[in-house]
Amino acid sequence: MKIKKVLVANRGEIAIRVLRACTELNIATVAVYTYEDRYSQHRNKADESYQIGEDNQPLKPYLDIEAIIDLAKAKHVDAIHPGYGFLSENSEFARRCAENGIIFIGPDPEVMDALGDKITAKKIAVKCNVPIIESNTKKLSSLKIAISEAKTIGYPLMLKAASGGGGRGMRIIRTTEDLELHFVSASNEALNAFGDGTMFLEKYVENPKHIEVQIVADRHGNIRHLYERDCSVQRRHQKVVEIAPSFNVSEKVKQDLYKYAIAITSEVNYNNIGTVEFLVDQEDNIFFIEVNPRIQVEHTVTEMVTGFDLVKTQIFIAGGYKLSDEQIKMYDQDSIATYGFALQCRLTTEDPENNFTPDYGNVTTYRSASGMGIRLDAGSIYQGYQVSPFFDSMLVKVSAHGRSLDGATRKMVRALKEFRIRGVKTNIHFLQNVIQHEDFLNGKVTVNFIQNTPSLFKIKLPQDRTSKVVKFLAEVSVNGNSDVKFKDDSKIFRNAKAPKFSTSAPFPKGTKDLLTELGPEAFCQWLKEDKKIHYTDTTMRDAHQSLLATRMRSFDMLKVAESFAKNHPNTFSMEVWGGATFDVCLRFLHESPWTRLRELRKRFQIYYSKCYCAVLMRLATKRIRIT
Repeated sequence: MKIKKVLVANRGEIAIRVLRACTELNIATVAVYTYEDRYSQHRNKADESYQIGEDNQPLKPYLDIEAIIDLAKAKHVDAIHPGYGFLSENSEFARRCAENGIIFIGPDPEVMDALGDKITAKKIAVKCNVPIIESNTKKLSSLKIAISEAKTIGYPLMLKAASGGGGRGMRIIRTTEDLELHFVSASNEALNAFGDGTMFLEKYVENPKHIEVQIVADRHGNIRHLYERDCSVQRRHQKVVEIAPSFNVSEKVKQDLYKYAIAITSEVNYNNIGTVEFLVDQEDNIFFIEVNPRIQVEHTVTEMVTGFDLVKTQIFIAGGYKLSDEQIKMYDQDSIATYGFALQCRLTTEDPENNFTPDYGNVTTYRSASGMGIRLDAGSIYQGYQVSPFFDSMLVKVSAHGRSLDGATRKMVRALKEFRIRGVKTNIHFLQNVIQHEDFLNGKVTVNFIQNTPSLFKIKLPQDRTSKVVKFLAEVSVNGNSDVKFKDDSKIFRNAKAPKFSTSAPFPKGTKDLLTELGPEAFCQWLKEDKKIHYTDTTMRDAHQSLLATRMRSFDMLKVAESFAKNHPNTFSMEVWGGATFDVCLRFLHESPWTRLRELRKRFQIYYSKCYCAVLMRLATKRIRIT
């Protein structure tokens, strides 16, 4: 291995992923970070780490080619891995590396020029007889030209950035007014993200699947595919959940996808990891979209179903190895197979109920998932970490592997339930809705699945009792309890002892049973004729008559219901409402008084079937006030 030292020109989880692969290969590592990223974990995973840019530049230094090259030369780096995003598809960056004797861990700049730009990539696809989507023929150097080309192609259209990926600069255009509104903003977004604001237009394919083929090629003319991934679950043209291999896609379509991907990459003598992306419409028509000449976010699912380490493979290829060498072991296409299914979810600090607005702030609690079949690729996430507004909102990628899609999905659901992330909003519960939806499990999702499925946004958030209790205890420990005016040290607390009862014994019959047996009118007549005194218990009334229940939680009141029903079957009724209920529930306990009433009535009436409904006494005697 001629590569002895690698600089990773990226941040977050992909930087950590590359650094770990290098460590496993005994390659020395260098990380770069901006001042805003000084507490990020990726800098601690490297043997050396250095700040780039000024303290007031949170993001721009990651796009500074010359600064990164200068640092690499100063630290005697052999190779640079660009990760994904930032400079990963910038052919000028790859060219500057070569000019300075530094190996770029990715395709040659000539290959990137041919395929990294979506416009030139489509020309190559046409040359290889790969079906494409109709697009503009003139360069979109102005809005006026863009409008003219749009009318020639016909609406609806997709406005795209020629460079980069991740949905940056991408807009659906249905009218000329849409194009006028979005053309400049989309170009600026692409310029800021990739350093290139060039745009192009293509015909918009309604409601397709998004399928991509993983390509691996060495520098000796050998090319293999590692099958496909289904990336149809998207939001704003950014992938949310990915599956490998695709589910509910015909074998003919798959074979055509492999053939087209190999043809395009062979045409340009591709020589590293890459992904060829396609759309497949409802009639199984295939349309080439683009080639991403880099590692992708979702590469984890391909690794899980094939067993190949794609990042190590990148390094070996850059170091001159052949695919058939012992270090890589891709002897021929027939030797590569998939096992089971894998899916990946991207946990982000986005609020699905607020148009996926990114959230930022302090992570007060963090507990991750683990277990059989679960893989975590985390960026900077730990208790106390400050989520910055300047970077991508992704916290951690969770990948699950199983023998079937259902099995992998069950593992993923379990893993998502294990996560505890507090302090910032996340999309965890939204993801649970997505992967448990019937269309997802049956492989019927398309790129419009999220926007066309409102039920995904019916999210039940957790009560977060633990954080609330810890916060309350901290407040009381530091500032004292404002409700306790003084403490009488002569008083001692005794442990309460609930009256004994048998959980297996049947409930004694009570007035509710008699009411059910006699009916309302006969029950009232029985009550009028009965000479003994009948008692209404006010223990749970939560007012001045009940010292026990004042400020007592409904949670605790419900727990003693069975004991009361079995030990006091002769009680005529339970009074569970009083004038102080509103004040106590709302002001002190932060509960719903109506929920308390419903739950207590339900427990006594249905589950415990005892001692309730003093209303009948009121009807019969006209002298007892009840609720």
